[in-house]
Amino acid sequence: MKLQNIKIVMVGTTHPGNIGAAARAMNNMCLSHLTLVDPQCPIGETAYARASGANAILDNRETCSELVPAIADCSLVIATSARRRSLPWPELSPAELADKLVSMDDSSRVALVFGREHSGLLNEEIQLCNQMVCIPTNPEFSSLNLASAIQVLCYEIFSRQNDTPPTGKQPDAHDLPAPSSEVEGYFEHLEKVLLSIGYLDQEQPGMIMQRLRRLYLRSELTRNEINILRGMLTAIEKVKH
Repeated sequence: MKLQNIKIVMVGTTHPGNIGAAARAMNNMCLSHLTLVDPQCPIGETAYARASGANAILDNRETCSELVPAIADCSLVIATSARRRSLPWPELSPAELADKLVSMDDSSRVALVFGREHSGLLNEEIQLCNQMVCIPTNPEFSSLNLASAIQVLCYEIFSRQNDTPPTGKQPDAHDLPAPSSEVEGYFEHLEKVLLSIGYLDQEQPGMIMQRLRRLYLRSELTRNEINILRGMLTAIEKVKH
């Protein structure tokens, strides 16, 4: 896939130096699309100084108040996390992630999502992602600087760009993975229908929906599949009424 179609998404970043250093790391590896979600610091002199000349990435950054709109156009969303979660999420190594991305179609758009310096991503944010990547570190000293983590993943992807020959075949648009906005629309529809038929507990629908999210997100649904699934839900609604 094209490197310019890979979006680095930083959520709730608290230090401008980390944003600048991330821009520098991206520029080193020919990535250029930076999105900041609810940044907790100004993007000023400190950020530009740490960017060491990668000013264009900072100048052209996208800023969103929440994660959902930041990833809406992406068909694959990868969370990064340094810790295991109570509900395990499908996991890739950095090398596996890079292999996966370079084999994707050039029209695909991907988001790599990085969390807050001290607390990472919230569980609700992880659940918006298809898969999760963890960078192996010394178990006795696992803390990894945010920009360093971005550098590691960007390097893994960049280093494989010239190793994968082009397929020469462009898939049908409906067979491409569905963007996050369409997948989220399906989840909203699914929860509504499952509540209406009494399958979900009205008071506590969360855990089952989390597990259903994990099941569907790891499948990387195509637009055709989303249309089929939503058609099924619509048919159920018609029968119920």
